[in-house]
Order: sequence, then C-alpha cells, then structure tokens
Amino acid sequence: MMTVYGLRPQIPRLIDGLLKHTTPQKVFQRGGSFLAGNLSFPRARVSLEGSIPVPVYKEPTLTIPGTSALVQHEILNNRRHVLTKDTAGSVKLWEITRGIVIEDYGKVSFEEKKEQLFEMVSIPTWFTVDTRLGSLSVHLDTPQCFSAEMYSADLNIVGKAEDDKVNLAHETLKGLLAHWLAKRRQRLGSQASANGDALSGKDIAPRSLAHSRVEVDGGAENDSMVYPPFKFSTVSPPSVVTEGYQGGPWRKKITDLDGSEDEKDFPWWCLDCVLNNRLPPKENSKCSFYLHPCEGSAFQILTQGKLSAPRILRIHKVVNYVAEKMVLDKPLDNVNTDGTFAPGLGGHVQHSVVGDGSFRSGAKPWQKLKPSIEILCNNQVLSPDMSLATVRAYIWKKPEDLILNYRLAQGR
Repeated sequence: MMTVYGLRPQIPRLIDGLLKHTTPQKVFQRGGSFLAGNLSFPRARVSLEGSIPVPVYKEPTLTIPGTSALVQHEILNNRRHVLTKDTAGSVKLWEITRGIVIEDYGKVSFEEKKEQLFEMVSIPTWFTVDTRLGSLSVHLDTPQCFSAEMYSADLNIVGKAEDDKVNLAHETLKGLLAHWLAKRRQRLGSQASANGDALSGKDIAPRSLAHSRVEVDGGAENDSMVYPPFKFSTVSPPSVVTEGYQGGPWRKKITDLDGSEDEKDFPWWCLDCVLNNRLPPKENSKCSFYLHPCEGSAFQILTQGKLSAPRILRIHKVVNYVAEKMVLDKPLDNVNTDGTFAPGLGGHVQHSVVGDGSFRSGAKPWQKLKPSIEILCNNQVLSPDMSLATVRAYIWKKPEDLILNYRLAQGR
C-alpha cells in the first residue's frame, strides 16, 4: 500500500505572516482605486454587500453533457447480470462477462424490476461490485473468483460439448486480456524469428510461479479462444485496474494493452490462469445426496449408499440415471471398476451401491425426451434444469445431506 503525504508550500505561510500585521481596513484602503475608489472601509463594505454582481454572460457558451452516475446496483442470482440505476432514474441490466448493457428498461421501479428478474438458481459469488465512482466497478480476487462454474450448454456455447464445465472467472479473464495475449504472441513470435528460434506449442509464462497448490483447468484448451459469452466490446472497452506483483496500481483500457507490459505488473495468479490454464485449488464443489423411491412406490431402491456429484449437476441427469437403472437389469458397460460414475452423472459413490451403474454415454439430450420419471425433494417436483446446488439452497434448506426421491411421472 502506498501512502501519499501532503506537502504545503511556503508561500501561504508568508501571506499568513503579512496578514497578521495588516488590518482588513488597510488592505481595502491600499487597493482603493481597484476595490471601492476612495471610499472608507465601512462605506466600501456597505457598497459591496448591498450590490448584486452582474454576470458577464447570462447563458452558457457551451455545455458538455456528462453521463448519469450510477447510484444503485444489485447482483442477480445468475452471477452474470447486474441491475443498476443512475441519477436520471434509468434502470439497466449489465452482463458482467461481456461488460455491456443488454437491457435498458428506462425509468421504472428498481425494486419491482429486481423481483421480476429473480431466478431460483444457486451459483457461488465470484466477483464483487461497487458504484462509488458513479460507474460499475467489478472486483476479482483469488481464489474466490474461481469458485463459479457452469456447463457450456447453459451458456449456449456452440461447438463445445454440453457437459464441459466453464469456469466463469477463467473465461472472463481470457476475454479481458484477449488483446494483450494476441499482441504478446506477436511480439514473442517476432523476437523468436529474429533470433532464429521457434515458439513452443504451449505459451508458458516466464515466471514459473512456484506456488505449490494449483489445479489445471482440464475442461479448457490451452489457447486464446474467447467464447461469445465472454467477448468484450472494442468500441467501448472496459478498463483494467490492477496492482501487480510489485509496484503501484495502474489502469489501462483493454485495447491499449500492447503486449509490452512487464508481466510483473500483473498479478501472478492472473497470468497463471490465462497463460497456463492453472487455477487455484477449489473448495469442495461436490454435493452429497441420497436417492430413494417415493413412499408407496413399488420400485426397488436403486442404491443404499450416499452419492456425490458436482453441485452444478442438473436434475435431468439424475432422471436419466434413474431411468436407465430401472430399465436395464444389468450394470452398464461404462461403469468404471473403481466405482466412479461415467461422465453422464459426473459423481462417485462414497459407499456400497446395489446395482451400481450409470446411464449410457451418447444418450439423447433430455430436452428431446418426455421424461417419464419425476425427481422430488421435500415432496416438491423438481424442474429438470435445476442444479443440485439450487435444490439444496431453495428446496431442501437443511445442513444435512440432500435426499431426493423418484417416481413415475403422474398420469403415466
């Protein structure tokens, strides 16, 4: 942290010394022709106090309009959108991962719009926001910023497997530094050509960052590809404000980064993320749960053990799992010998399970099928697109392990 000290010049002290030995009357009298002619001090004061100065210009010559300052904000549950209100009363919706306004609602009630946009979803908080400067400032701090993940299907990323996990902070940082990465690659390529060297396929940061506990983001390729939900505008680019590994804080627009910046000016964890795909170790991102038939159901209990799966796992995956376990009378081929579920469920069994298995890989997407099985929690039928984290936060509402029940869909 840098502390700035205020230094006072010596001239005010000299003026203070002169005023100590000079009365106000003498000051006005010395400047008689300038202030009030030859009037005495009392008469001059009365004349000044009783007069109203006439402005030279009654109308402004030029007006420079400013942007209305933001005075209120709310981070929505999806952890990608922020609702704001400015001094003009205009309410807007921002998409943080692209840094743009996606909806301008005009002058409407902020609270009513916030209620309308409420979603029953549970996603970890991975950034903070403030509007103290009248603009939207988004803060990313490690390791908390890497706690939020979503499936690529939920982000509508074309050309990427729907079950691939996307770390929101990782992709956002890649989007913010896309211009810098491209310029850096060009500079390194030019230097390598001049020296007759060839760049390796993997772009490694010069500082190896000998921090012991790191994880490699296996779901993301080690390239500079920026997916559409994380592309920032180059017409009105955001600014990056950061305090690097050493030195004071600095600020630049993302399009002004030319690749010549000293890497020590960037936080080490940021470089490790965008250059090496290495993220800080995650806290427990699993959700433990039990899966039992509904009371009165004639179905056999699928498992007597506790299951564990990613918190972002959708209920439709559980529906598929139950459907295939009930239809098939034998274990599936894609069950690993160590008791780990195949990629379909994405979890593992912590205790013994009767009829261990999972649904077949390559099954049709759940959206194309009419589910004949319902999953319930606390006697409430769950929406197929709910995640385990959402069910636990809004339906289960208990510290104990989640209990899910299954049954045939009503009317079938």
